[in-house]
Amino acid sequence: MFYTYVLYSVKFDKLYVGQTNFLQMRLEEHNLGLSNFTKRYKPWQLIHYEEFKTRSEAMKREKELKSHKGRDFIRTHFLNGRFRQMPD
Repeated sequence: MFYTYVLYSVKFDKLYVGQTNFLQMRLEEHNLGLSNFTKRYKPWQLIHYEEFKTRSEAMKREKELKSHKGRDFIRTHFLNGRFRQMPD
């Protein structure tokens, strides 16, 4: 399973969109400062994720969410206190 995910830094009001096949591990890496961009804006909260069967589908959705229209969609639909929990 592959995931497209959206992280939010409350402290800095920053969004980060990425894709991975290990969602829990990737979130931990972001919060440990192991990613160059995200280490400056810790801590991160997972606010949304979507599951896909292939990496190419996840990458396509990541590109959509990184667009201006996609970021507006994220702020409108996901930054209202309804953060999703990590999958089991």
